[in-house]
Amino acid sequence: MNIILLEEHELGRSLPRRDERTIHLLKVLRKKTGDIFEAGILGGMKGTGRIEKINFDGSVFITIEETEPPPGRLQMRMAVGFVRPIQIRRILRDLSSIGVSAIDLIGTDLGEKSYRDTKLLNDGGAHAAVVEGAVQARDTIIPDISVYECLDNWLNDQPWEKKRDAHSGTRGISLMRVPLLFALDNVRPEGSLFHINQTSRPAVLAVGPERGWSDRERELFEKAGFLRLSMGNRALRTETACVAAASLAMEKMGEL
Repeated sequence: MNIILLEEHELGRSLPRRDERTIHLLKVLRKKTGDIFEAGILGGMKGTGRIEKINFDGSVFITIEETEPPPGRLQMRMAVGFVRPIQIRRILRDLSSIGVSAIDLIGTDLGEKSYRDTKLLNDGGAHAAVVEGAVQARDTIIPDISVYECLDNWLNDQPWEKKRDAHSGTRGISLMRVPLLFALDNVRPEGSLFHINQTSRPAVLAVGPERGWSDRERELFEKAGFLRLSMGNRALRTETACVAAASLAMEKMGEL
């Protein structure tokens, strides 16, 4: 763990003995009472944590002094076609670590319908994945996660045009600049993301499932003003395509 994160409701409480953060502090970092470490409040500031007491039952009581803001989130939204749950978890973790502001999971024409029923979105698994990504990046902010039954609904909703919720604790895409819209596709692409000129505008990227987008969905993207771009002639795993696309977009946004 690169940072120990506490949620608001955990402040003033001891972390249980079997909590992975407790194990990391005591077994991996070998911290003792009075020792300090890098810490932060999920959705809040970063700072210094301190072990105030190691209880008889093995639980640990820590305090956090908030001293600095977290790193800024990317002005980037990523839409991803539903894939296998284990891949969804990796995608959420890695995009959170990269700093994407929002992740939309979308049912697609060619994607396996059963993947939409994953318990990951209801049992805390998705939340744990984005928190893991934030911990890796020494961040306290996690991306918003939304779910759409189909691409039609996502395009009609246009979440990138909505004002961010001031109480959500996340930094959404600014409405002061119209975002660039990209759909990653290896069939009849209009160009390559690599050749897009550098820009300070926010980006909205759509990556399909491993079976790709259907012709119907491609038409929907075109009508909605998306540029259909290629990342090469290889069929990539969706999780690989997401990270590659985000990295290329970061370079175009001047974030690398």
